[in-house]
Amino acid sequence: MRTKLIAGNWKMNIGPQKAAAFASEIKKATETSRAEVVLCVPFVDLQNVADAVKGSALRVGAQNMHFMEEGAYTGEISAPMLAEIGVGYVIVGHSERRAYFAETDETVNKKVLKAIECGIVPIICVGESLEQRDRGVTVDLVRMQTKIALGGVPGDKAEFVIAYEPIWAIGTGRTATSEQAEEVCLAIRSVLGELYCVKKAESTRILYGGSVTPENASELFSMPDIDGGLVGGASIKPTFERIVNFG
Repeated sequence: MRTKLIAGNWKMNIGPQKAAAFASEIKKATETSRAEVVLCVPFVDLQNVADAVKGSALRVGAQNMHFMEEGAYTGEISAPMLAEIGVGYVIVGHSERRAYFAETDETVNKKVLKAIECGIVPIICVGESLEQRDRGVTVDLVRMQTKIALGGVPGDKAEFVIAYEPIWAIGTGRTATSEQAEEVCLAIRSVLGELYCVKKAESTRILYGGSVTPENASELFSMPDIDGGLVGGASIKPTFERIVNFG
């Protein structure tokens, strides 16, 4: 049985002064949650949040990282830096990173490999635009993104999470139906079976992201191949506690 994972992506919201207090409130909610919960927060919040949740079941994640361990990469943060302060997860390849900062499937793969090497679990984002969905290439595209992201990743030792985020549903208020989301998540699980084995496919957690709310969380998370959510805007509201407890 796969443990549900609820990952809150704060994006570029909440500064260090408020981060610890908000994380402490979510920490209380995790005490009654059936899911593993991780807060993926801005770099400047990481230490404060890590300190606030220390000793609890609430995990800390970053929203990005560089694929090199050190060097002349002004403004970047490396996986060893994240690991040093207790970061356990990192979002890789979010559509906003791809759209605004020119990330490619190849750089996503490099980040995935480095995160795993440094003991950090990557949450690998895949998903299609509205135009791509309308053209009927959603499954083909997501299969390709998944295969490239996992190039060279050893399935027997590596832990990773896949997050299906239809780009047309991120921050728009539009949500894929539970059936649409399940269809793509099942396709991702099928790819994992092809790349590795049935056991690896069945044990890997696949999340849905894209306007997840307290109202739709329970239905989405009840689908057999959806193992939780990557939650954006709703994760910085007090009602995130309801999502942590499935609606």
